[in-house]
Amino acid sequence: MAIFRQYIAPLLAILVFLFALVAVSARIFLPSDMAAPAPIEEVGVSSQSTPDNLPPVAHTNS
Repeated sequence: MAIFRQYIAPLLAILVFLFALVAVSARIFLPSDMAAPAPIEEVGVSSQSTPDNLPPVAHTNS
């Protein structure tokens, strides 16, 4: 058990940290259109959207 605590657990923690660092840093090398955040709405799909002129919702302060 001491071998796990002294060698294996710290090595696993460092490997997980390095993997996360590489995954996050990979955005530098992506094309600019892929490095942008994902779009919220689907582009090019014609679907019914909610109208922008909805009446305001009455909030009660309880």
